[in-house]
Amino acid sequence: MPTYSYRCRECGVEFDIQQDFSDDALTECPQCKGSLRKLFSAVGVTFQGSGFYRTDSRADSSKKGAPKKDSGKKESKPKKKDAKKASSPS
Repeated sequence: MPTYSYRCRECGVEFDIQQDFSDDALTECPQCKGSLRKLFSAVGVTFQGSGFYRTDSRADSSKKGAPKKDSGKKESKPKKKDAKKASSPS
């Protein structure tokens, strides 16, 4: 169940309350009966894994093990020559 923060517009009292997602937001201060305002704050989120998009940055260590992109051109490798040449008959 999520926790929501509220602040009274009249007396300035702040409080947190656990509410269901389906519950309506509170509108009346429990102390002075003034109007309430829901507070929003930054939420710490950590994404773990290999990435979610192509443009995500990665650590240097993961770049080293990643296969390089193939450009589609194949390099021709020189053929190996036999180390021993067949001796000619005398």
